[in-house]
Amino acid sequence: MSLVTSTIGQGLLWGILALGLYLSFRILNFPDMTVEGTFPFGAAVCVAALVRGVDPAIATLLSFIAGLGTGLVTGLLYTKGKIPILLAGILTMTGVYSVNLRILGKANVGLLNHATLLNAKFLTKLPANFPTIVVGLIFAICIVILLALFLNTDLGQAFIATGDNEKMTRSLGINTDNMKILGLMVSNGLIGLSGGLLAQNGGYADVNMGIGTMVIGLAAIIIGEVVYGKNLSLSARLVAVVVGSILYRLVLLLVLQLGFSTNDFKLISAIILALCLMLPLFQKKFHIHKIWKRGIEKP
Repeated sequence: MSLVTSTIGQGLLWGILALGLYLSFRILNFPDMTVEGTFPFGAAVCVAALVRGVDPAIATLLSFIAGLGTGLVTGLLYTKGKIPILLAGILTMTGVYSVNLRILGKANVGLLNHATLLNAKFLTKLPANFPTIVVGLIFAICIVILLALFLNTDLGQAFIATGDNEKMTRSLGINTDNMKILGLMVSNGLIGLSGGLLAQNGGYADVNMGIGTMVIGLAAIIIGEVVYGKNLSLSARLVAVVVGSILYRLVLLLVLQLGFSTNDFKLISAIILALCLMLPLFQKKFHIHKIWKRGIEKP
């Protein structure tokens, strides 16, 4: 039971990263590689602040601000520097690695005996692993609500339109460059926040902890879409992303229980994502959807 509760808590925290990636990957249609630099950057900033005695709430906010910064850099490289988005993200990710080493002073810094959001007084009376679930739920619910409200404003609609049809959006007098920069900033801000929260949950920050995070986020998005389908409102899709993140962590837990090593997680993540991406092909080739629908309608 403790493994399941721990997995659900981690799924909620990783869901914040998936929400950030959803903004760039699904709404703006950007393959933003900054993710793998932003995640450890947010963790490094948060841990470095906590080690220096900064209040956990402020340290967590700093991880979000750090993510905003990397998103801004990538956005400026892409829109003003005219560097392709994929290369702009890689450049930012590469540069942030050295910044993380500067911030931490070494490759890995722990949080032993330091205060974090997860060991706040009101959480200490909860059973093991439940503080992670409570904190994860609070952040995930607040972020989903705020994103849903934002995306339904005029500014949010302009942001969505930029991803749908940039030429048409520009013809309406909307500055699409600003929309791209805004989207990349908010996206990476959430990813940096996720890094800060997961660093507090894990008790450390490592400069290499960003490797594979993009695959994890994409897997959560794709699993959420596979389970709930794409015919959802925008708000429901945000919820589906978080649920997809939890399901993904549960799948990894199942794999671990089957005897696989944690060293295989990256490979397994890639296989799961590949299978989910190929699911429409399988459905078309083997008529899976028709078979499933016939089974439901059968008396």
